[in-house]
Amino acid sequence: MNEFKSPYKQLNRKVNTWCKYTKRLDTYGCGCQHDCDYCYAKSLLNFRGFWGTPKPANIRDIRDSIYRLTRKDVVRLGGMTDCFQPAERANMVTYETIKLLNNHKINYLIVTKSDLVADSKYMDIYDNSLAHFQITITSTEDNDYEKAPSPKNRIKAIEMLYHSGFDVCVRLSPFLFDNINLNILNKIKCDKILIEFLKVNPFIKKVFKINYNDYSFRYGGFEHLQLSQKIKLCNLVNGFSKVSVGEYVKEHYEYFRDNLNYNPDDCCNLNLQFYDEPQLKLRL
Repeated sequence: MNEFKSPYKQLNRKVNTWCKYTKRLDTYGCGCQHDCDYCYAKSLLNFRGFWGTPKPANIRDIRDSIYRLTRKDVVRLGGMTDCFQPAERANMVTYETIKLLNNHKINYLIVTKSDLVADSKYMDIYDNSLAHFQITITSTEDNDYEKAPSPKNRIKAIEMLYHSGFDVCVRLSPFLFDNINLNILNKIKCDKILIEFLKVNPFIKKVFKINYNDYSFRYGGFEHLQLSQKIKLCNLVNGFSKVSVGEYVKEHYEYFRDNLNYNPDDCCNLNLQFYDEPQLKLRL
């Protein structure tokens, strides 16, 4: 079986340096079976020939990467690909990675479009004090621009994790208003939501067929909605007690940080608990 190396990545971005959690672990690489038309990772890697059939990471490389983390770190599972894509059912690299993170008492943030995240096999191993979840929906009905599990099943997974006492958040990313039934969205049984908006480049515009007339603000090599339009859309989301907006555009980030985000210091709004580092025992 072909594998790829997946050391943790400390991102060094020219823009969006305000992201609080920049350490990422990809348990799968070289592609994603969810194959979303709006995927920024695919848009960045496809033309370089680095996007195709997903490959599981080598668990030994992941173990080495985790050894280099500290208990003050928060690592996101899935930076460029979904850690719960269908390949996980056969390879279980994410399952083994979670167990390693538990053993080392390191907080992990799982971002996924899959209801597999709430399967009992995984629910049994999550550490409630370390595990954090953001489950993405972009529509409230089935669509043809994602090959991920149905939005209905993802919402069930969100509510299952929430009722089980886990730190879970609806990730409305990207917020595509024409695809969202607000009555369904605002009735999801979860107290947190993180809103993100579409970033558009020529590759995405070519493969993702929507109306781009409102994407008239240029920043960081992408086209974005104007801030006024983003504010208008956010005001429609009223079923959650803890609302945050994650932003790529610096000025927009500052607006939402100061005027909307539940936790202005952390748009992911994680409930973090850190363990003390173990004392080293000297050998005599």
